[in-house]
Amino acid sequence: MIVPYTHVMLLGGVLFLLGMICTLTRRNLIMIILGLEIMLNAAAITFVGAGLHLQQIEGQAIALFILAVAAAEVSVGLALVVCIYRQTGTVDPQCIEGNKCQLKPDQTG
Repeated sequence: MIVPYTHVMLLGGVLFLLGMICTLTRRNLIMIILGLEIMLNAAAITFVGAGLHLQQIEGQAIALFILAVAAAEVSVGLALVVCIYRQTGTVDPQCIEGNKCQLKPDQTG
């Protein structure tokens, strides 16, 4: 392995921490989804690094499943964000959760 195992684990840990900080501190649903995506990618990096370190193929197989789940999560999450934005006019989770936002008037009638 060209890159030392500890560096791969450190990279995965730092990326996971950055994704967690992004998820917990942002007030925008799109940024929260981005933080979750970063955390999933960090997990995939650590699985690949562990698989290479142990010389097992399972690490890469699990990383492929993580990428598939991440793609599904992003597509469903962005569809929900678009739906919420059309109804409320904002993507602020605190406004949506506390029912503090004004619903946009229905433009169909």
